[in-house]
Amino acid sequence: MEMLAFEPNLGHEAPIILKRSETVMQEANTTSLEAAVLRSAEMALDRIAAARRAIGEVIFGQEQVVEEVLVTLLSRGHGLLVGVPGLAKTKLVETLGRVLGLDARRVQFTPDLMPADILGSEVLEETVDHRRSFRFVKGPIFAQLLMADEINRASPRTQSALLQAMQEHHVSVAGERHDLPHPFHVLATQNPLEQEGTYPLPEAQLDRFLMQIDVAYPDRAAEKRILIETTGDKDSEAKPAMTADELVATQRLVRRLPVGEQVIEAILDLVRSARPGEGEFAVTQHIAWAPGPRAAQALMLATRARALVDGRLSPSLDDVIALAAPILKHRMALTFAARAEGETVPGVIERLTSHLARQ
Repeated sequence: MEMLAFEPNLGHEAPIILKRSETVMQEANTTSLEAAVLRSAEMALDRIAAARRAIGEVIFGQEQVVEEVLVTLLSRGHGLLVGVPGLAKTKLVETLGRVLGLDARRVQFTPDLMPADILGSEVLEETVDHRRSFRFVKGPIFAQLLMADEINRASPRTQSALLQAMQEHHVSVAGERHDLPHPFHVLATQNPLEQEGTYPLPEAQLDRFLMQIDVAYPDRAAEKRILIETTGDKDSEAKPAMTADELVATQRLVRRLPVGEQVIEAILDLVRSARPGEGEFAVTQHIAWAPGPRAAQALMLATRARALVDGRLSPSLDDVIALAAPILKHRMALTFAARAEGETVPGVIERLTSHLARQ
């Protein structure tokens, strides 16, 4: 009886085997990548929690301010601190620099402050062999964390030089470009009481700040602790909780966190409902100018950062509602009639967010 031998058709089976092996490898790589992202997220959560504890040992009774400043920095943004003198704004920036491992500097803005006083300038030097050349001397803006104290006291020329550097992350002096350190953040302060001899920031420049952070008075318990802790013979010093490189890694992680469709739609609804012609007339009739797309971008980043600060890996509607006021209040203005009727920007924002709370 004749036996028939069949040889396997390697020409067809080999590609199938290769495709299966490639699929298995891709799945393994995806799993390992997800595990790596999860490990980095857990490490970031631990570092952020340690940073909050370290700041809390020096700054008392300003938990919301500390949270909003951390959200601003984790979002790679700049913050505008508004509050009366004596509320530890300068101490907060100094503490943040130490806790986050950043090179922090402070500039006191005055009417006679010139752009070169911040950016730097070129000086003429002569060598031993009598050769002359210009050398660029860096200004205080070449820091990782810059405190612009009372920014509204400087002239518009100086303000615009700083705000341009905030946006471009470099300065140009004598036609030469000089890159700023990385990361680079500005925390500017304003005194809401004194307006004489000041130059209010234009609306277009206010938009460069991710958030306006209002610094209020501490409560009684916090003020009692301030009295006890700050009038002794020892000063409390914050301990470093992370390095600048770890902060940059956490900032990258913020941009990789997932955002649900419900949160995205809520951000769009909130920002667009503040624009005349798109929102409810009962609310928008009081608004002279409304936030633009940059406000929506700020909310997308800040909600992720707030979730991370709160120990979560995905933002929720509560994050949108909590950050609506600090992100939108300096990007909106009311009509003269609305101000005459006693309307306020925070009040209008509260009415806008009330629709989100019911979702």
